[in-house]
Amino acid sequence: MKAIQISAERQMGVVELPETELKSGEVLLRLEYVGFCGSDLNTWLGRNPMVKMPVVPGHEVGAVIEKVGAGVPESLKPGMVVTVNPYTNCGKCASCRNGRVNACEHNETLGVQRWGAMRERIALPWEKIIPAEGLDPRTCALIEPMSVGFHAVSRAQVTDTDVVLVIGCGMVGLGAVVRSALRGATVIAADIDDEKLALAREMGAAHTLNTRQEDVHARLLEMTSGFGPDVVVEAVGSVPTYQMAVDEVAFTGRVVCIGYAKSEVSFQTKLFVQKELDIRGSRNALPADFRAVIRYMERGTCPVEKLISKVVKPEEAAAAMLWWSEHPGKVFRILVEF
Repeated sequence: MKAIQISAERQMGVVELPETELKSGEVLLRLEYVGFCGSDLNTWLGRNPMVKMPVVPGHEVGAVIEKVGAGVPESLKPGMVVTVNPYTNCGKCASCRNGRVNACEHNETLGVQRWGAMRERIALPWEKIIPAEGLDPRTCALIEPMSVGFHAVSRAQVTDTDVVLVIGCGMVGLGAVVRSALRGATVIAADIDDEKLALAREMGAAHTLNTRQEDVHARLLEMTSGFGPDVVVEAVGSVPTYQMAVDEVAFTGRVVCIGYAKSEVSFQTKLFVQKELDIRGSRNALPADFRAVIRYMERGTCPVEKLISKVVKPEEAAAAMLWWSEHPGKVFRILVEF
């Protein structure tokens, strides 16, 4: 079967893989759309230390069930439209013991620590299959990245009395915007790109802030009656945005970090104490987050077409990755159509 493989830095091509063998307890999926995410871009650029080359990338899945193995629940049937929970969990580490399987110490994400979904077919344990029958496969390929933003909002325990600042309006950040708005919070979306900010407003942000052009501190005080945001979700992963999160969050506020900063970050740690902050990490997503995104998508209000920057065939994937590397601020998702 046809698959996309990254063999070395900036080396991507189409290869032939053996057909997938379906085992007991597994579901065979026919992949229709698979999204490229930032980790795939970093793999292609040679900047992903968690990946061992060669690798088949991809973990943002829109698929149809082709066949089910023995022992699979009757609720999963051939022909169903589904997405995939792409993370593993060992069941033995502290995270798994505490029921937070999304943060398993030994997690292996599809397309990162193990070969991924950029292929025509894949067999996975039935527990990792998430039905999304009300949606089309193309929309399903957007669910996983948005669920990561939804999970961060759960980590922040956002309520309808909160003002939430989301820093970074890529797919994950937009997920945090949507989920915060659905919970009734007042959302401030911050980014350096006006097109992304306009989309954030369309998806639920009450206010937008261009951090490159505006006085961030003054504008936030103006928007929050002088208090600062109750919650800050950091969805960029850079030194300035991490520092902005701690500097701008209100006293007794919550900071939730999704992005990985590529270098060490220095903080005025007195703010941790003076503000009595809750600083929390947020990793991956739980099945409940996937279901929440599906429920949101079923409303039909999500501007799906605006979130899809390109749809390409496998043979065009390498050119699309090069284009993304040259226009990093202009891409939400590139989907590969199988």
